[in-house]
Amino acid sequence: MKTIELTTPLDGKLLAELKSGDKVLLSGEIYTARDAAHKRLVALLENGEELPFDLEGAVIYYVGPAPARPGQIMNSAGPTTSYRMDVYTPILLDHGLKGTIGKGPRSRAVRESMVRNGAVYLAAVGGAAAGIASTVREAEVIAYEDLGPEAVRRLVVEKMPLFVVNDTAGNDLFEKGVAEYRRNR
Repeated sequence: MKTIELTTPLDGKLLAELKSGDKVLLSGEIYTARDAAHKRLVALLENGEELPFDLEGAVIYYVGPAPARPGQIMNSAGPTTSYRMDVYTPILLDHGLKGTIGKGPRSRAVRESMVRNGAVYLAAVGGAAAGIASTVREAEVIAYEDLGPEAVRRLVVEKMPLFVVNDTAGNDLFEKGVAEYRRNR
């Protein structure tokens, strides 16, 4: 397993070099969004309206961070289970989204869309919410403030530690892990 440093916006050529299982240190601007925000973003796209951020080369982190305490940029920011966004993800990928961050496996439709669009799915380690939050240098709500913790935020992160689960070639770290386990039994 190798470690690759990535900076947003993500570049398709560099993403094509990533392999399922690679460790990534992600820096730059990313956006947070969960179920309710995804529903609104997709509705905007379906109505031909402008999104609150540019999807081209963007990364969405599936998180609803705990409110920051005084003096904090961000409190705990652990990943949300990704399959909850699977119904919305292909249309976002079709409009330029290049990366998503969460936990757990993705549907076949999302994996096929990632291959078609040259995008990746990155996993954040569950249970490491405080460590993940320590990589956030800036955080601001940019849309849907009424959703509270699930509002869309623009984050600036520095060397956020992640793993490539699904690469642009369609490889899946979860499937690879199960196959390896069965071989070694």
